Amino acid sequence: MVVSRPMTGGRLHRSVGFYGLMFVSLGSIIGSGWLLGALKAAQVAGPASILSWLVAAAMLAVLALVFSEIGSAYPVAGGGARISYYSHGPIAGFTAGWAGWLQAVFIPPIEILATINYINSVETVHDHFNMLDNGLLNHNGLIVAIAMMLVFTAINLAGAKFLSESNTVVVIWKALVPFLAIFVVASVSFKAANFTAGGGFMPFGLHGVFAALPAGVVFALQGFEQAVHLAGEAKNPKRDLAKAVITAMVIGAVMYALLQVALIGALDPANLKDGWLTPLGTAPSAYGAWYTLALVLGLGWLANVLLVDAIISPAGTGVIYVGTSARLSYALGEEREMPSALAKTNAKGVPVFSILLAAVVGCVAFGPFKSWKDLVEVVTSATAIMYGFAPLSLHALHTLDGGRARAYRVPVPWLAFPAAFCSANLIIYFSGFDTTWKLMIAMAVGIGLFAIGAVRAKTGALQKCWRHSVWIVPWFAGHVLIGWLGRYGGGSEVIPNFVDLGVVIAFSLVIYYFGLSQMQSQAAADAAIAKDADQMASAEAIGSQPK
Repeated sequence: MVVSRPMTGGRLHRSVGFYGLMFVSLGSIIGSGWLLGALKAAQVAGPASILSWLVAAAMLAVLALVFSEIGSAYPVAGGGARISYYSHGPIAGFTAGWAGWLQAVFIPPIEILATINYINSVETVHDHFNMLDNGLLNHNGLIVAIAMMLVFTAINLAGAKFLSESNTVVVIWKALVPFLAIFVVASVSFKAANFTAGGGFMPFGLHGVFAALPAGVVFALQGFEQAVHLAGEAKNPKRDLAKAVITAMVIGAVMYALLQVALIGALDPANLKDGWLTPLGTAPSAYGAWYTLALVLGLGWLANVLLVDAIISPAGTGVIYVGTSARLSYALGEEREMPSALAKTNAKGVPVFSILLAAVVGCVAFGPFKSWKDLVEVVTSATAIMYGFAPLSLHALHTLDGGRARAYRVPVPWLAFPAAFCSANLIIYFSGFDTTWKLMIAMAVGIGLFAIGAVRAKTGALQKCWRHSVWIVPWFAGHVLIGWLGRYGGGSEVIPNFVDLGVVIAFSLVIYYFGLSQMQSQAAADAAIAKDADQMASAEAIGSQPK
């Protein structure tokens, strides 16, 4: 059998209630996406970008249902990725955790870059303390970026309870400002004719609707799963987690759809007569969309509020992701293939080493990934890989661990689970070939690290568990091939439009049922779940206490 290490150091403390969990997910959803996502979507899809938000909401909603059940049934740290270890063994579990960690660890630098990009658009800042040269961080920008990362780290080192409590106030602000912008801007200027300007409602066809998804739309809506990664520190996960995830997802989806409608309606028609390349009338890299709109409409006070929010909104999201990336690396560290320091906590239940690791990697990311857009594309795909593991693993656990009490169950699971997997795979495809092949290299690097760890620790994982993870190889390789033949992000456009979507869905279903057939044995699954029995038992004990 595959051996794992016993728990070391202190334990995670269960101190986060429903509102803390809900605001963690909602705060992750409302980040730089609302400041920049609507403009980028309009440039790619025109007025039909409204449909892009609805499509993304539908695709991610079914995934949110999956994560809701995961959180209530398996309330452990990094639970969104940990369940693949239960269902398919250590190789699949590590691969899911690696994908989840990659997306989480790079979001803080994304949010910092978004903050700097937005603030730098102010003339006074640009003239006296310019932080960007040709859209990339300069010396000033790097100093500010690293300083912000250090602040994020300090907040997380204070513990999950402090993180969730301080985050609540921040998220209330973050939610109020976008809705305020929607109401005020739509009240002052709303031109219905804009929805057919610049080539009609769908100037780039359905292709534009789908191309907008990885251009910032999916990135904006992701984050609902963050409460699940904090399940190991939830007071009553069986009661609170599913409600927290679903509530946050609904609020976020409604907000983003309304933001897109308000932005399109407020644009100057003269800027749209030649198309949607510069809907604000200026280069999008130089000015923040909502700040510019506020000034054009004579709403100086709103512009000032937006400048404050340009710091608070992305920064609040970045703080959360430093914490959740630490919980994912904590979960990876529970296996002997990875350094034991990852799974150590201090006396307050804080995974110090994992938090510091997230901070260091985040700072390094300011080097090779200086552009907000470049980071968004890679992270969106990494997120989709983690999303893909979740429904397949949960479906397998319905067989392997079907007797477990679940406070929430995904409705119509025989349909919802494959649909969720297809949604995740479509997101990967929409990210484009140029992003997909790079991401698969990153995934291969992670698997290589696992292999080295397995050989050095002599865990036997490679020899005994490879057959339960062999389906991952055609899954990843197939996406590179389909991306190359496809129509997004550098693809050769060999596959006809819309036929490509059918190909991705058919491929996804083949991989899904192949992967499902490769679940590990009942005994192996029982042993894997038993390793986290202490975390789950603490949730049971709290959940059984009288209210």
